[in-house]
Amino acid sequence: EVQFVESGGGLVQTGGSLTLSCVASGFTIENYVVGWFRQAPGKVREKIACITVGKGTTTYEDSTLVRFTIWDVKSKNTLYLKIEGLQPEDTAVYYCARGTQHSDCASPGVGMRSWGKGTLITVSS
Repeated sequence: EVQFVESGGGLVQTGGSLTLSCVASGFTIENYVVGWFRQAPGKVREKIACITVGKGTTTYEDSTLVRFTIWDVKSKNTLYLKIEGLQPEDTAVYYCARGTQHSDCASPGVGMRSWGKGTLITVSS
Protein backbone atom coordinates (compact mmCIF):
# COMPACT_ATOMS: atom_id res chain seq x y z
CA GLU A 1 0.00 0.00 0.00
CA VAL A 2 1.33 3.40 -0.98
CA GLN A 3 1.55 5.69 2.01
CA PHE A 4 3.05 9.03 2.92
CA VAL A 5 3.52 10.36 6.43
CA GLU A 6 4.20 14.08 6.58
CA SER A 7 5.58 15.77 9.68
CA GLY A 8 7.28 18.95 10.78
CA GLY A 9 4.40 21.40 10.64
CA GLY A 10 3.34 23.60 13.52
CA LEU A 11 2.88 27.13 14.74
CA VAL A 12 5.66 29.51 13.80
CA GLN A 13 6.17 33.26 13.92
CA THR A 14 6.56 35.40 10.84
CA GLY A 15 10.10 35.17 9.54
CA GLY A 16 10.73 31.72 10.97
CA SER A 17 11.74 28.55 9.17
CA LEU A 18 10.52 24.97 9.11
CA THR A 19 11.62 21.73 7.53
CA LEU A 20 8.92 19.26 6.59
CA SER A 21 9.52 15.55 6.14
CA CYS A 22 7.53 13.03 4.14
CA VAL A 23 8.32 9.37 4.69
CA ALA A 24 7.10 7.22 1.82
CA SER A 25 6.28 3.52 2.04
CA GLY A 26 4.89 0.88 -0.27
CA PHE A 27 7.02 2.08 -3.18
CA THR A 28 10.47 3.46 -3.95
CA ILE A 29 10.59 7.22 -4.55
CA GLU A 30 13.45 6.80 -7.00
CA ASN A 31 11.00 5.42 -9.56
CA TYR A 32 8.56 8.33 -9.41
CA VAL A 33 7.98 12.04 -9.40
CA VAL A 34 7.30 13.20 -5.86
CA GLY A 35 6.50 16.63 -4.61
CA TRP A 36 4.96 19.07 -2.18
CA PHE A 37 1.68 20.89 -2.55
CA ARG A 38 -0.24 23.12 -0.19
CA GLN A 39 -3.79 24.25 0.35
CA ALA A 40 -4.58 27.40 2.25
CA PRO A 41 -8.02 27.97 3.77
CA GLY A 42 -10.52 28.83 1.07
CA LYS A 43 -7.98 28.48 -1.71
CA VAL A 44 -7.20 26.00 -4.42
CA ARG A 45 -4.41 23.53 -3.83
CA GLU A 46 -1.15 24.64 -5.42
CA LYS A 47 2.14 23.07 -6.35
CA ILE A 48 5.24 24.06 -4.42
CA ALA A 49 7.95 21.87 -5.91
CA CYS A 50 8.61 18.41 -7.30
CA ILE A 51 11.54 16.07 -7.85
CA THR A 52 11.90 13.48 -10.56
CA VAL A 53 13.95 11.42 -8.17
CA GLY A 54 15.61 9.04 -10.61
CA LYS A 55 16.88 11.95 -12.71
CA GLY A 56 17.59 14.29 -9.81
CA THR A 57 15.69 17.16 -11.41
CA THR A 58 13.57 19.62 -9.50
CA THR A 59 10.87 22.07 -10.50
CA TYR A 60 9.41 24.92 -8.51
CA GLU A 61 6.53 27.26 -8.98
CA ASP A 62 7.78 30.79 -9.64
CA SER A 63 6.24 31.94 -6.36
CA THR A 64 8.18 29.35 -4.33
CA LEU A 65 11.55 29.49 -6.02
CA VAL A 66 13.26 31.75 -3.49
CA ARG A 67 12.13 30.60 -0.03
CA PHE A 68 11.43 26.90 -0.59
CA THR A 69 13.91 24.06 -1.03
CA ILE A 70 12.98 20.47 -1.88
CA TRP A 71 15.27 17.48 -1.65
CA ASP A 72 15.14 13.74 -1.13
CA VAL A 73 17.13 11.12 0.71
CA LYS A 74 16.69 7.94 -1.29
CA SER A 75 18.19 5.72 1.38
CA LYS A 76 15.41 6.85 3.73
CA ASN A 77 12.74 6.93 1.01
CA THR A 78 11.98 10.40 2.33
CA LEU A 79 11.18 13.76 0.81
CA TYR A 80 11.91 17.06 2.52
CA LEU A 81 10.85 20.68 2.16
CA LYS A 82 12.53 23.62 3.86
CA ILE A 83 10.65 26.88 4.06
CA GLU A 84 12.41 30.06 5.10
CA GLY A 85 11.07 33.49 5.87
CA LEU A 86 7.60 32.19 6.64
CA GLN A 87 4.76 34.64 6.11
CA PRO A 88 1.13 34.53 7.30
CA GLU A 89 0.09 33.74 3.72
CA ASP A 90 2.10 30.50 3.98
CA THR A 91 -0.49 29.22 6.47
CA ALA A 92 -1.80 26.05 4.85
CA VAL A 93 -1.90 22.29 4.97
CA TYR A 94 1.18 20.93 3.24
CA TYR A 95 0.93 17.62 1.39
CA CYS A 96 3.37 15.32 -0.31
CA ALA A 97 2.24 13.39 -3.34
CA ARG A 98 3.38 11.03 -6.06
CA GLY A 99 3.08 11.12 -9.82
CA THR A 100 4.48 9.02 -12.61
CA GLN A 101 5.80 11.70 -14.96
CA HIS A 102 7.04 15.26 -14.85
CA SER A 103 3.85 16.70 -16.31
CA ASP A 104 1.80 15.25 -13.44
CA CYS A 105 3.33 17.79 -11.10
CA ALA A 106 1.31 20.92 -11.73
CA SER A 107 -1.25 22.89 -9.79
CA PRO A 108 -3.72 21.84 -8.50
CA GLY A 109 -2.23 18.35 -8.54
CA VAL A 110 -4.88 16.36 -10.42
CA GLY A 111 -2.13 14.33 -12.07
CA MET A 112 -0.67 13.19 -8.76
CA ARG A 113 -2.31 9.88 -7.87
CA SER A 114 -1.25 9.29 -4.27
CA TRP A 115 -1.34 11.76 -1.39
CA GLY A 116 -0.42 12.02 2.23
CA LYS A 117 -2.81 13.40 4.85
CA GLY A 118 -0.86 16.60 5.20
CA THR A 119 0.77 18.63 7.93
CA LEU A 120 -0.51 22.04 9.01
CA ILE A 121 1.67 25.12 9.15
CA THR A 122 0.25 28.15 10.89
CA VAL A 123 2.23 31.38 10.68
CA SER A 124 1.41 34.03 13.24
CA SER A 125 1.87 37.72 12.47
